[in-house]
Amino acid sequence: MGMLDGKKLVITGVLTDASLAFGVARIALDEGADIVLTGAGRALSLTRRTARKLGQSNGADIDVFELDVTVPEHVESVRDAVAAKWGRVDGVLHAIGFAPESCLGDDFFGAPWDDVAVAMHISTYSLKTLADAFVPLMDQGGSFVGLDFDNQQAWPAYNWMGVAKSALQSLSRYLARELGPQQIRCNLVAAGPIKTMAAKSIPGFKLFEDTWDGRAPLGWDVQNSEPVARACVALLSDWFPATTGEIIHVDGGYHAVGA
Repeated sequence: MGMLDGKKLVITGVLTDASLAFGVARIALDEGADIVLTGAGRALSLTRRTARKLGQSNGADIDVFELDVTVPEHVESVRDAVAAKWGRVDGVLHAIGFAPESCLGDDFFGAPWDDVAVAMHISTYSLKTLADAFVPLMDQGGSFVGLDFDNQQAWPAYNWMGVAKSALQSLSRYLARELGPQQIRCNLVAAGPIKTMAAKSIPGFKLFEDTWDGRAPLGWDVQNSEPVARACVALLSDWFPATTGEIIHVDGGYHAVGA
């Protein structure tokens, strides 16, 4: 018996089998969940190809629904599609983030508002967009889990993406407050650096690779996303029934000892 037996989960952010969300999807399936994936834009075909590497335990293909969080019409269409398939949703993984090139790198002041607005819309407000889409299908309660990178300090080169992640932490707390009376939890997993497609777009990411393992009390492997995926799956399960508005650090303990 798996910890997610019978759960119906929506997983965003699966691009390749190196995606953090892919690891969550794989373990969720192993733990008995039924899942669907979402994708957007040019990456939608990539998500569909990667979905074939997962497959349901019964041999069925995994559905991939289009959801561009910047397109309001997609909120209703994806809700209708999931409602037609299952009738309900028990959990949602938020693994959505993007910042234009100007928002990352060495020039913090070089990013114009239009670019910052894109980063905030896709990386932060999208969590509320997922709530708009799927809370109406959570009549038995549920769980939102978002992937985060902790921002107790200002990181080199992360710049406006760091600001967006800090805002995501605040938004998660507000959603926890609003959704708690419906027995819907909202938590974040602050992951240490993992080599993914998203990480490749961050200038200076190698600095994290080179230093994190040596400073984290438990050590850290940038190639191993499984500890992060396990934490997400646990939060999507019923094993944390009274935890909401929380940030769970899965970073080898780096956050506790500082830079």
